[in-house]
Amino acid sequence: MICAPGGRTYRRPHDPLPGRVTGPTVRRRAIAEVRAEVAGTREVLSGRDVAGAAATLTYFAGIALVAWLLVALWTTSWFAGADGAARRWRDLAVLVPPDMGARPSYDLLVTAGTHVGLLGGLVLLFPASFYGEGVRRACLAIVPQPDTFTGWRARLAMTALVVVAPLVAWVFLLVGELMAPLSPEGGGGGLGDHLVRILVAFTTVWLALGLVLTWVFRMVAPGRPRWAVAAVGALATGSFLAGFLQGFTLFLSLPVDVGLPFAGLGVVGGVVAVGLWLYVLHLFLLVGWAATCALDHRVREGRP
Repeated sequence: MICAPGGRTYRRPHDPLPGRVTGPTVRRRAIAEVRAEVAGTREVLSGRDVAGAAATLTYFAGIALVAWLLVALWTTSWFAGADGAARRWRDLAVLVPPDMGARPSYDLLVTAGTHVGLLGGLVLLFPASFYGEGVRRACLAIVPQPDTFTGWRARLAMTALVVVAPLVAWVFLLVGELMAPLSPEGGGGGLGDHLVRILVAFTTVWLALGLVLTWVFRMVAPGRPRWAVAAVGALATGSFLAGFLQGFTLFLSLPVDVGLPFAGLGVVGGVVAVGLWLYVLHLFLLVGWAATCALDHRVREGRP
């Protein structure tokens, strides 16, 4: 803008229009938002034993995650029958890396899950619910606050996710059937097929985790962020977890003897390896929850 005699001003051709947000302004605001979010997350985690909280959650996950996998497999037998569902899931074994011997474990899981029966499925909800208790106790270790009926409240909230278990299981089954022909043993194996499998697998896992984590952040963990904030935090956290799980699949494809550090005891090495991956995964999960809390705090205060 330039001033003319008489106090009038004229806009030069390259000056932005009044009230118009320019590119540099948007970038500055975006950088400021990111810095504020990082600072808020750091404040939530500052001085807290995040590693200990992740270890607590990993312990409860060891009780619950296999139960949730069995429940999900069981729900696919409602419509296809136990034998039909088991046959369809076994056809997807070509997507499981064979080098570390994961396929026999996959086959056992499929057989047990699809033939669990109604009574067994209901009983599985008891150990599956422990994941909710683990989430709430780990979060309370990071942000201590008064809480009553911690275990039972979290476990009941976690059990409600059984409603979406059939949807998630069927989506994974259908997507897996579409990707099986793209695997090396299914007739694919080229670079394009490999990239498509990675992209589709990542997107499917990301959206499924986003749905589940939205409920977990809102109803299971303490703090009760707004639904919109919980959804944003869940999708952001789910993207990291989905990428991390892709890395675990890559790890399974490596011809490594995990029992070597334990005198050749492959079972022990496998359990330790899975436990370590779960531990690191839950570190990401708790940091994502802390970032969601920081974002919700800023939203509640009316900050941009």
